[in-house]
Amino acid sequence: MTEIPPSNKQAFIAGEVALVGAGPGDPDLLTMQAYRMIKQADVVVYDRLVSDAIMDLLPEQCEKIYVGKKQANHRVPQEGINQILVEQAQQGKKVLRLKGGDPFVFGRGGEEAQFLLAHGIACHIVPGMTAASACTSYAGIPLTHRQVAQSCTLITGNVQNNGELDLPWQNLTDSKQTIVFYMGITSLPKISEQLISAGRLPSTPAALIHKGTRPEQKVYRGQLDQLAEMVKQHDIKPPTLIVIGDVVETFEENQLANIGYLSADK
Repeated sequence: MTEIPPSNKQAFIAGEVALVGAGPGDPDLLTMQAYRMIKQADVVVYDRLVSDAIMDLLPEQCEKIYVGKKQANHRVPQEGINQILVEQAQQGKKVLRLKGGDPFVFGRGGEEAQFLLAHGIACHIVPGMTAASACTSYAGIPLTHRQVAQSCTLITGNVQNNGELDLPWQNLTDSKQTIVFYMGITSLPKISEQLISAGRLPSTPAALIHKGTRPEQKVYRGQLDQLAEMVKQHDIKPPTLIVIGDVVETFEENQLANIGYLSADK
């Protein structure tokens, strides 16, 4: 019987789309497969969170189409992005859809893949380092730790169309559970309030990781009931990851500079 190679090892050919995870910013975190796809691209459709260092890896002749999104401010709506990908592929180009983090972790990569396949366009799915694992590692925060945290929950902090943050708060109260919020800075007061109301201790250790893995990374540590005030005090803007749980205090302050890449706290 002939062995069929995995689809993600097949050649990137004209008329196809590669959905590639660029990770949180440090180009050293790219997978070899992501790098290979980046170097072959004829056109790239990229997001706001893709770092300049990674964009610099693209071929000189590669056409660049920016479709970046900020919360409640989408330069190109998702339906438009889907259509751009189809149109570029139909023109016989190698289309690189470059996303910060991982395409399948709050990246809407699944929606884009569905749309492409529905239009008869083959697509490669290339995973990337998601912020929850990469940024916390660079900050010296393990997501799980024996006898401290046996589970980790990743949550989007984006509010719904009704303006509410509708989450199962009662399921997020276990002290041995690490919680990581993406895109939650603007809704942080509500997040803290709801977690405390559900039973999470106000003194639960917490951290804010701004522009994690990049040269300008800053890590702010405190506790759950202090997070909203920390954002105001330091004027913290997106992209910032929110980490809540006892794992934040795994290492002593004087140890952090010796275990991370960019772990100096501010």
